[in-house]
Amino acid sequence: MATVAPSRLAVIQRLRCSLFATAYNPTALRTGAKYLRARLRGPSMVKYYPKFVEISEAKRRCKGVELVDEDEVQRLQDLADLRKRGKGAPKKAKSEGKC
Repeated sequence: MATVAPSRLAVIQRLRCSLFATAYNPTALRTGAKYLRARLRGPSMVKYYPKFVEISEAKRRCKGVELVDEDEVQRLQDLADLRKRGKGAPKKAKSEGKC
């Protein structure tokens, strides 16, 4: 049985890579080609998870419908209670045109 010269095997490998549109990498360096060829995950994830609409966005879209965001009402009530006790955010400083 005759052995094939390594130079001939390299030529065959290069030809195979050009025919099948794969990367010719004779030194087996890490190139990341496996990850670049892989299918993107983003579109599948977007299709899987349903679109969640916030109440504030629904209010903007449907002007005539009266919607109440209970979380926002509770947040505003908590802020009012904090301000009543003197624990709210400090007032913003008024600057005299300085940047």
